[in-house]
Amino acid sequence: MTNILDTLRTEHDQLRELFAQINKTADSEADARHDLLKRIEALLIPHAKWEETVFYPAFEDRADHEQQLIYAEAIQEHRAVELAVLPDIHAADVDSRQFAGSVQVCGEMVKHHAHEEETKMFDAARELFSAEELADFDRKYARWKESSGADAITRYAKVKTAAMAFMRDPDSPA
Repeated sequence: MTNILDTLRTEHDQLRELFAQINKTADSEADARHDLLKRIEALLIPHAKWEETVFYPAFEDRADHEQQLIYAEAIQEHRAVELAVLPDIHAADVDSRQFAGSVQVCGEMVKHHAHEEETKMFDAARELFSAEELADFDRKYARWKESSGADAITRYAKVKTAAMAFMRDPDSPA
């Protein structure tokens, strides 16, 4: 029986691979960078938004004090990527070192976050939820990804990132 933890881990693996590919591109490979960034965001944004709106709140509801710290850290990692790193990526010229550096940082943050989820949160989730509940989360996630709600949340996140990128000076350290 498939469960949400397997699905999320598979998506983490796909993201790790996409970041490895984009990090190998040269500044002159603008088309490849655009394509890979689109693929990363198409996977990353719905994944993160579903975790934030469904999985994390369910986890927090059942979590003890230590597990709630895992939850709080995961939320902050999502915020850092969404509010800081993705806008920096979009503010930079795709053929620049600024773009490459921002993508590198984003990939490192996503890899760290995925590792923390897989080793801490997923272990706790196996204690907090039954196998049937984890399988039900998986079915709900699959349906959600195909829904208009997921599409709307994903589009909103992209618009927010674009607006923040527009207001940024990509060469500024702050």
